[in-house]
Parts: sequence; C-alpha cells; structure tokens
Amino acid sequence: MPPKPKTEIERQQLRTLIIDAARELFVSRGVEAVTMREIAKRINYSATSIYLHFADKEALLRAICDTDFLALASSLKNILQITSPLERLQAIGHGYATFALTHPNHYRLMFMAERTPCDPDVSSLQQNNAEQDAYFQLKTVVNDVYVAGYFREELQDVDLIAQTLWASTHGVCSLQINMAEDNWIQWSGISDRLQLMQEVMMRGLLRQDTREEK
Repeated sequence: MPPKPKTEIERQQLRTLIIDAARELFVSRGVEAVTMREIAKRINYSATSIYLHFADKEALLRAICDTDFLALASSLKNILQITSPLERLQAIGHGYATFALTHPNHYRLMFMAERTPCDPDVSSLQQNNAEQDAYFQLKTVVNDVYVAGYFREELQDVDLIAQTLWASTHGVCSLQINMAEDNWIQWSGISDRLQLMQEVMMRGLLRQDTREEK
C-alpha cells in the first residue's frame, strides 16, 4: 500500500487519483454497483483513505461532476473572446465536441450515465458564471447571435435555441462515443458528421440573408 500523503500536493494528487478511478468504475459498471471499497482497491489504498477525502459515494460523485463540468467550462471560456457572434457560435459547438470526444469517460458520466442529477445548491460551481457554467457560456453565445438579429424572426426563445443546438451536438458525440466500433453501421467520418450537423442547424436557425453573408 502506498504511503499516506503528507503534503497538500500529495493530498491533491490522491484526491485526483480517487476521482479518476471512481469515474472509470462508475462508467464501466454503473454508479449503484460500485462500492467505495472497490474504488480503494483499484488505487491500492484503504477505504479509510478515501473517506478522509469524501464523506460517502454521493459526495465523491458530486466531486467528479464538479471537476468534469469545470473542465468543460474551462475548455470553452476562451471562445467567448471571439469577436464575431456567428464565429463564436460555430466555435463553441466545435469546442464542446472536442471535449466530448477527447474525454469520453468524462462525457459518459456527465451526460450519458444514470446518476443522481447535479444539484446547484450543493455544487462547488456557480450557476450563470462564465468561468464555471458551460450552459451559461452557450446561452451567452446564443444570446449574442439573437441580439445581433441573425436568427429567424420567429425564433425568440434563447434557451430553446441553446438547448436544441446542445442536443444536436450531443447526438453526434454520443453516437460516436458509444457506437463508433459498431460494424453494423458504416459510419462516415466524425468530422464530416459534425460539420454537416452544424451546417444543417445553421440553415434552419439563421435568417436567409445572414446565411448568404456567411
């Protein structure tokens, strides 16, 4: 068994090790099926060591969610600095897909696994914070396009537009993550699928004169 962490850096390293091991087990076996003892065994520590960091499995799951949602928001925040609203909108879709496909286990647990819903009242992250809330980032980008008058006139609900864009990108990413190795389907390239999906969404959402400008 590894020695007990003594410094703050070592304690943070152990915390990260616990989170990474738990995430992998939760995704592969389901949250309900995994015990704290199994997680400890995976990293060759005692269960007591885990309880020094997390009160119970629910606290551990909440920490994983906070860690991963913050990672997503951090990966997207520089996109908010892009000058053109339309370029920002396209970039945030690409950025989201890149995160999902680069971190499939993170993405599975965040958006595809059965688990207790994240509760903003107990999360360490702040809602409507441009540094921490990826949905707020998306809604901000969509709202900028709306204020610029680029969406079709009948599209007035920023949340509905944002959630529809999110759902379309999620669909492509989740199929890639779960079914890319399924030989029953002769998949087109993931980049081609993402690009076509985004083009189709833009055609449906943007005014015709805006599409012609692009």
